[in-house]
Amino acid sequence: MKFTNSTMTVFPDGLRLVHIHHRGAGAGIFGIAVRAGSVDESSDEYGLAHFVEHTIFKGTSRRSSWHIINRMESVGGELNAFTTKEETVVYSIFPSGNAPRAIELIADLAAGSKFPDKELEKEREVVIDEINSYRDTPSEAIYDDFEGRALAGTPAAHNILGSPESVRRLSGASCRAFLDKHYTKNNIVAFYSGPQSAEHIAKLVERHFAVLPAGTPKTRGCTKKTFLHFEHVEKLDIHQSHALLGAEVKGLYSPQRHAVSLLANIIGGPGMNSLLNVELRERRGLVYSVEASTAMFSDIGLLNVYFGCDPEDLSRCMKICKSVFSKIADGDITARKLEMAKKQYLGQFAIASENRENRIMAAARAALFRGAPLSFEDTVEAIHNVSVDEISLIANSLCEASSLVYNIQ
Repeated sequence: MKFTNSTMTVFPDGLRLVHIHHRGAGAGIFGIAVRAGSVDESSDEYGLAHFVEHTIFKGTSRRSSWHIINRMESVGGELNAFTTKEETVVYSIFPSGNAPRAIELIADLAAGSKFPDKELEKEREVVIDEINSYRDTPSEAIYDDFEGRALAGTPAAHNILGSPESVRRLSGASCRAFLDKHYTKNNIVAFYSGPQSAEHIAKLVERHFAVLPAGTPKTRGCTKKTFLHFEHVEKLDIHQSHALLGAEVKGLYSPQRHAVSLLANIIGGPGMNSLLNVELRERRGLVYSVEASTAMFSDIGLLNVYFGCDPEDLSRCMKICKSVFSKIADGDITARKLEMAKKQYLGQFAIASENRENRIMAAARAALFRGAPLSFEDTVEAIHNVSVDEISLIANSLCEASSLVYNIQ
């Protein structure tokens, strides 16, 4: 199987462009990954990065919100954005031939957004509704609550969305100041996936993004390397119990990150043969779903296991999880089992790489945080190099995992 790897252009002013060429593709993807997220907010502006992501579409010095939403929609494309703790992504997917339109528009959003008061007031209520509705989904809220406890006292601890109170304090001036500080050439990676060449896209990016200030490259590090251990039960008015077990692992810059991802796939990946799915669901019927995931930040990483179950089965499920962790730590994943797990993981990775949207964003994120996108072959090699000892060592940290439980009142 042959994969087209990404290329990166670095402009003299510091702006970077990651490009994946798909000749004959019927659609293109263009966007910017900005190294700015909720970790860059002061204590009196929680939710600002996410609020900027929402309101950047509400008007520029050249366009009203109506003209912005119709610029790509009118040709069958779409605009979208999302915020994490350490990055913001603004992008468009569009029929091929519309790359100039998308590049010019996103450059205008990054450089010229005005954040008009009338539009901000409407979007403020939308964001507050998002915050309130999010709490109605315990299986999602538990992740943010866990991180808040594990990373307490750091800029990464608070919720990306902020609170209704903090969002009500945000102004157009604070949004514009955030944009001026972070949406700069040295803090942005532009990305494109589609039929047009890197040279053609680079010329368009260089021309339209010339209006952005150069800025200062952000140094790595935004959290801390001390994980706060805890065991906490939260009583809620819910039908099902929800549990999250999590342990500290190495962060984005560690070679260990590949071993962490592989272990997460072994114990609770999407395959029905993941160890915890077999033990908790297939053999005993105790859960509807169980999953392992990673959260990688600059200075720290988290390896998490989540499941939901009937309250009377909670203690039993917790014991089974810890038993699985202990067996792996004691060497239950032999060399033969590990090779089988690698084969499965790389097969899933190959399938996921067919998703152009996810692939170009992963390449842009690697360039944003690590300086260059990784090739498909680089990842394959890194997975092949994971050892049995690495898997056992990481599993050992799960044996002392912190726990957050949402239980019935």
